Amino acid sequence: MIRRFTVCAAVVLMAAVSGVACRHPKPQVPAPAPVSTPAPPTSPATPPAPPPAPAPAPSAAPTEDEIFRNKTLEQLNAEKPLADVFFGYDSTDLSAEARGLLQKDVDWMKKWTTTKVMVEGHADSRGTNEYNLALGERRADAVRDYLVSLGVGENRITIVSKGEEQPFCSEETEPCWQQNRRGHFIITAK
Repeated sequence: MIRRFTVCAAVVLMAAVSGVACRHPKPQVPAPAPVSTPAPPTSPATPPAPPPAPAPAPSAAPTEDEIFRNKTLEQLNAEKPLADVFFGYDSTDLSAEARGLLQKDVDWMKKWTTTKVMVEGHADSRGTNEYNLALGERRADAVRDYLVSLGVGENRITIVSKGEEQPFCSEETEPCWQQNRRGHFIITAK
């Protein structure tokens, strides 16, 4: 009987062990991910504004040389940086006022050393065309010679006589004639 009991106990024990050994573990189901809730604001204030964008670097103002280089000949001539000089009736003499104006013209030409000019000699309408052309040429010569005497290279100055052909003023009066007796500058190269 003891033996029977031992055999039964052994069978029960084996059945119990075999049942345990054959059992498969239950697959573990992952726990659901916790739902995140936004953190409550720490203060009711509005979030700070982003820093301002950096200001663009100020562009350097163009230099006088750059401004000059960017101008066309037409713009320069329209600005009239060189003053006309005026002559007395039937004269090629430069007055003190004319020499003062030409000194300023020389200063400008010495500053802008690459410029070249044409000096036009003009006359009023009195006299013959031939006489006025010759007088206009002598006036342009007088202006050029004075500029050269003050240090402007002769190769920078050309002359032309317009005589009475291109009057500044067309009335037949002394004030008008006076405006037509002139040495007029045109900038031809910069």
